[in-house]
Amino acid sequence: MRFSASAGATIPYLLLALVAAAAVSFLLTPLVRRIAVRYDAVDRPNHRRVNKLPVPRGGGVAVAIAFVLVSLGLLGLNAVAQFVTVPSSVQAGELVGLFLGGILATAFGVIDDALDLRARWQFVGQLGLAAFAIALGFVVDFVANPFGPGVIRFGGAVSIGFTILWIAGMINSINFIDGLDGLSSGIGLIAAVTLGMISLTPQVGQPFIAVLCFALAGSLLGFLRWNFHPATIFVGTSGVMFLGYTLAVLSIMGTAKVAVAMLVLAVPIIDAFWIIVRRLVERRSPFSPDRGHLHHRLLDVGLSHRQTVLLIYAICVGLAILALLLTGATQIYAFTGVFMASGFVLALLARGGFEPDEPTLRS
Repeated sequence: MRFSASAGATIPYLLLALVAAAAVSFLLTPLVRRIAVRYDAVDRPNHRRVNKLPVPRGGGVAVAIAFVLVSLGLLGLNAVAQFVTVPSSVQAGELVGLFLGGILATAFGVIDDALDLRARWQFVGQLGLAAFAIALGFVVDFVANPFGPGVIRFGGAVSIGFTILWIAGMINSINFIDGLDGLSSGIGLIAAVTLGMISLTPQVGQPFIAVLCFALAGSLLGFLRWNFHPATIFVGTSGVMFLGYTLAVLSIMGTAKVAVAMLVLAVPIIDAFWIIVRRLVERRSPFSPDRGHLHHRLLDVGLSHRQTVLLIYAICVGLAILALLLTGATQIYAFTGVFMASGFVLALLARGGFEPDEPTLRS
């Protein structure tokens, strides 16, 4: 992997984005936790959860605030110092869609954290966020051609349909993997750093997007201090909605990086796919809870809570390295290989079967 000639000059601002967002998120999270406790937005122990004590949720609010504040501050600084060039492919509407859409996603998640909305209403909210993003210019027009050189371009209706699937699918993937302390936030951190690094390569050449990605990574890093096992606060639906939406949008902002995002986020994406397929085959709702997720399987074979999380982190880091080393269609080949291998591994882990009514985790 090679970086563009301007990447070196951008590194100080990437570190500034990372550290500043981490500091804001780190300081805000205890405040958000106190507010969640005050308004009784907590996950209480029951037959479906593993936490032994009530744990506040809604930590995604701190992550979202840190990301938006630091990113807007860096945009203001860039207007004066011009340390990175805003690419012509990034329009003002897309910036509005990124920040305002992230705020709307968080707000919808806060409502769910407070009221425990049914899955169908969460899905409606996801579709609404996707429609909002499309209205402000986020559309996937092409993907790398896995069958030869060049790209596969989409028409109008296909582009819109693919973009809706991408954004709603990303939110659900993060939601489904959010079952252990620090799991979704750690995976999001790895993905944000990877998208930022790929934005510094000559093939993409968008250091501006890299700064935004590192701001997101920093906001997750600061929060992870409070969210890693044993967690004192959960990311909640507010964090799931914000993180899924923001990663989906950053991956298609400017130059589309869909193949990269698919590979680095292969664990949650593939886990969500197989979960939905299995539930539909069993004639159950795709949103009905059970112990069929990858992290459940790993717990069932004897790994501890922390070991399971660290193992999945390691897998995601390995996939991130692949995403950085490979280009174009080879990233899609790698994702396909991981997809097939994961199905085989999940089948092996599921040989003992599971009961849908057994205790399950937050997701």
